[in-house]
Amino acid sequence: MNSQLSTIISREYFERVKRKSFIISTILMPVFMVALMAAPALIAIFSTPEEKKIAVVDESGVIAKTLQSGDETKFVTTRATLADLIEDEDYYGVLVIGKDIVDNPSAATLYTHAASSMQLENAIAGQIKNTVESIRLRSYNIDNLSEILAAVNADVKLQTFRVDSDETSETSSALSYMIGLVMSFMLYMFILLYGQMVMTSIIEEKNNRVLEIVVSSVKPSYLMLGKIVGIGLVAITQILIWALIIMSFTYWVMPSLVSGIADGGDPELMAALGVLGDGSFMLSLFVYLLLFLIGGYLFYSSIYAAIGSAVDNIQDASQLQTFAILPIIIGVVLAPSVVSDPMSSFATWASIIPFTSSMVMMARIPFDIPVWQIITSLVLLYATFLFMIWLSAKIYRVGIFMYGKKPTIAELIRWARYK
Repeated sequence: MNSQLSTIISREYFERVKRKSFIISTILMPVFMVALMAAPALIAIFSTPEEKKIAVVDESGVIAKTLQSGDETKFVTTRATLADLIEDEDYYGVLVIGKDIVDNPSAATLYTHAASSMQLENAIAGQIKNTVESIRLRSYNIDNLSEILAAVNADVKLQTFRVDSDETSETSSALSYMIGLVMSFMLYMFILLYGQMVMTSIIEEKNNRVLEIVVSSVKPSYLMLGKIVGIGLVAITQILIWALIIMSFTYWVMPSLVSGIADGGDPELMAALGVLGDGSFMLSLFVYLLLFLIGGYLFYSSIYAAIGSAVDNIQDASQLQTFAILPIIIGVVLAPSVVSDPMSSFATWASIIPFTSSMVMMARIPFDIPVWQIITSLVLLYATFLFMIWLSAKIYRVGIFMYGKKPTIAELIRWARYK
C-alpha cells in the first residue's frame, strides 16, 4: 500500500478509536440494547399498580353485576346522577352503560378526570364484550352453547420448516422479521453516522486550511480515499466487537437457556431460540452485515466526501447532502414492507439497486433468500462504489480549493468533467 495513503488511514483510524466516546458507545451499546428489551418486563415486575375506583351507572341492569374488580380497577355500582359522580373526585372515572347495550355494544361511555389508559379501556371493553356475547348466546336457547363453542374453538399454531435438498430445518418468520428490521436499521445508522463523519471532517480541515498544506505533499485522491477508509475501519471495528459479544452469547449462554425451557416450552419460542442459538447462522448474518456495511459505507461516504469538499460549512452542506440522505432513508423505510414479503419482485429489485441495496438486502437475508441474489447485489454495490469514488475524487480535487461560495449542481458536474 502507498505509504502516504497508509499514513492517512492510520491517522484517521486511531484518532477516533482512542476517543472515550468510541470506547463507551462500543461497550455500552449492546448492554443498553439488552436493557431496553428487558425494561418492560422489569417495570411490570417491580411496579406497584395504582387502584382506580370507577363508578358504574348501569341503565341496562345486566352488565354491572358481571364486572369483576382487579388489582388495578375497582367497580362500584351506584344510582347517583352522572353530574354528581363526575364532581366526586374519589372516583377515577364514571362508566355509563346504556339500556340497549346488548343490541348496541357501543352504548357504553367512560368519563375520567385524567387521561385514560389504553390498557384500562381494553379491559373494561373486554368484560362488557364477554357479557354481551354470553347474553346473546343464551337467546338461542341451546343448552351449554358457550361450552360447545369453547370446545370447538381451535388455537392453531403453525410450525414452519424450510426444505433444502435433503435437509429440513425449522424456521421462525416472526424472528426473521425482527432480525431483518434490526439489521436494516443498524446499517442505516452506521452508514449515515460515519458517512456524515467523513463530510464533517473534510469541512473542518478545509476551514482550518489544513488541506492546502496536506495536498502539497499528498495527492487529493489519496487524501480522500485515506479519510474514507480510515473512518470506515472505525465502523468495522465497532461491528466486530459487537459481533464478538453476541456470538459469545450465542455459543455459551443460549444453549443453557434453550435446555432450561425445552420441556413444555412454546413451540414458536423454541423455534426462535433455536435460530438464535445457531452459531453458523448468526455468524453468516454478521459476515453479510460486514460486507454490506463496507459497500454501503464506501458508496455513500464518497458522496459525502465530495459534498464536504465543495462547501465551507455544515449549513451549506445541508441542502447538498439531501442527495445522500434521501436514498438511505428510502432504504430503511422500505425495510418493513420488504420483510412482510421478502420474495416479491419489488423486494428483489429494491435489494439489488445500489442506492437501497444495503438496507433492503440485509432485511431479506434472514429469510434465507437465494445466494445468487446476494452476490448480484454485492457485485453491483461495489462496482457502483468504484464509479462513485472516481467521480467524487474529480469533484474533491477541485472543491477543496474553493472558498466563499456554495456551488450549484451544474458547477459540481463541471468540476467532475475537468481533465
